[in-house]
Amino acid sequence: MSVSEQPPASLAGPAAEIAAGYAFDGPALELGALLWDGACHPDARIRIPLPVLNRHGLVAGATGTGKTKTLQLIAEQLSANGVPVFLADIKGDVSGISAPGADGEKVRERAGQVGQEWQARGFPCEFYGLGGTGPGIPVRATVTSFGPVLLSKVLQLNQTQEQSLGLIFHYADAKGLELVDLKDLRAVVAFLVSDTGKAELKGIGGLSTATAGVILRAITAFEQEGAGGFFGEPEFDTGEFLRTAADGRGVVSVLELPAVQDKPQLFSTFLMWMLADLFNDLPEVGDLEKPKLVFFFDEAHLLFGGASKAFLASITQTVRLIRSKGVGVFFVTQTPKDVPSDVLGQLGNRVQHALRAFTPDDAKALKAAVRTFPNSPYDLEEVLTGLGTGEAVITVLSEKGAPTPVAATRLRAPESLMGPVEAAALDAAVTGSPLYARYAEAVDRESAYEKLTAEQRAAEAAALEAAAAKEAEKAEKEAARAPAPKGRKEEPSLAEQVVGSGIFTSLARSIGTQLGREISRSIFGAARRRR
Repeated sequence: MSVSEQPPASLAGPAAEIAAGYAFDGPALELGALLWDGACHPDARIRIPLPVLNRHGLVAGATGTGKTKTLQLIAEQLSANGVPVFLADIKGDVSGISAPGADGEKVRERAGQVGQEWQARGFPCEFYGLGGTGPGIPVRATVTSFGPVLLSKVLQLNQTQEQSLGLIFHYADAKGLELVDLKDLRAVVAFLVSDTGKAELKGIGGLSTATAGVILRAITAFEQEGAGGFFGEPEFDTGEFLRTAADGRGVVSVLELPAVQDKPQLFSTFLMWMLADLFNDLPEVGDLEKPKLVFFFDEAHLLFGGASKAFLASITQTVRLIRSKGVGVFFVTQTPKDVPSDVLGQLGNRVQHALRAFTPDDAKALKAAVRTFPNSPYDLEEVLTGLGTGEAVITVLSEKGAPTPVAATRLRAPESLMGPVEAAALDAAVTGSPLYARYAEAVDRESAYEKLTAEQRAAEAAALEAAAAKEAEKAEKEAARAPAPKGRKEEPSLAEQVVGSGIFTSLARSIGTQLGREISRSIFGAARRRR
């Protein structure tokens, strides 16, 4: 708002102080109305200043308390203010943001309670899918750009194995062996423990056969789960997330994940790759009037569970520094304790939905959540266990960067569809996108696998040629020493002698086996394609 908001005169005491803490002068997103003493006060508006949305945030709460609708509410208003948004759609119900909401008694009731002038409207959206799995424009990454730390996380490698994988990446980079997909990585690992390749890493630490075996098995298991398609080309340009529509509204990028929700570690790690890729590409801009992008990181606990120190350090650094590049990150999870303290300390905007205290562990999590809030006139343990669906305890950063008072809030209703769009409408939106032609078709160009295979064949051919020359030389010497007597059957020709030799037979069998493997891969659907 351009005019300074004033707290309602009907409020007094702590409630008036809370309301005053949200009376901002500049543009702000409307979250809802203040809850105080069992009543909702529609004139006491709880808001978040648009410029501070690059200061990161947390949306937390038990299952079914309304976290997804909160994301939708914030994303709609960001889009309306010209800010692009990225959302991960874990359950398949966020696609409705592209369509106008359905009017009804519950929507009108909620709008009346919080003083909202509700109107149905959809927002400009692009839909993506990991590696073309499920609906959406395919999002792929090359193994090289994904990097050893993120890949170690998704392959569930330990610290020693992660360091070895880093050594493998280093070697591939130094030798110009492009790691585009998983077969490239597998080929490099196999080469480095072969008789030919073992010496390559001796000067920088070496790679044990046991560790290489663990990595190869992890890659194979990963591929068998259907994850191979997520790595390859054309690699997705995360700059596509920064677009605005022709009418000036920010494009909402929705990553459709229901088809891979049984691979939580994969999609949470892929989300981190997207964020890291943005971090590497964007220039420093400092504080802006509004963010360049707000990135919602759903199911955040899956990202941090079992993470190595190197992985956590990378996340912390990315979150700390990406703010100055104009990107805000909201982590979405069940309790604040799911997020490491170093990361949690960077999250200045907080929307905490209800928490449950059914078990001792739940009670412990509740107390920990309460301690992360500023001092408050509320009994937060009581409030957090008593919130209804679509209600939350909120504190954000003011325009001056100071925390606002803690406010129990009844949230506004989203104006877009609170549920999935029809499958046909989703497919039409995907295929009709100008990005579809750019990313839909996978490409398999020459990379590490092809280069190493070519070298192997060249070495085998050279060995075959040398063996043939040696056999020919031997045959000539024998023929010179013992000329054939009259009447004896004619000796086989030189070519027949070479072809019939044991060395030739052995080498030919080796090459035949290699070709047989490639044919088998083609038959079973894993043939490499060429441009």
